[in-house]
Amino acid sequence: MKITQYFLYTRNRPDRSIIKLEWIESVIKNPCEIKKQADGRFKKWGFIQEEGRYLRVILLEDEETVHNAFFDRNFKEVVNED
Repeated sequence: MKITQYFLYTRNRPDRSIIKLEWIESVIKNPCEIKKQADGRFKKWGFIQEEGRYLRVILLEDEETVHNAFFDRNFKEVVNED
């Protein structure tokens, strides 16, 4: 997994150090939602069962390099009820 220096720096925060790398990889591979930011980066969300919360992963424009990852308390998954 490719990562930025910023990601390494933020991993030292207590609220970020609990985030497992396998959770980040899981969100990258199987997101429940993806949005492209105005700056070209990508936001991907995935539900982490063990935590009962959604993890947001920010990727650079290459969609491979992790720039940031954090639990997103404001995310609400849109469920299609067709």
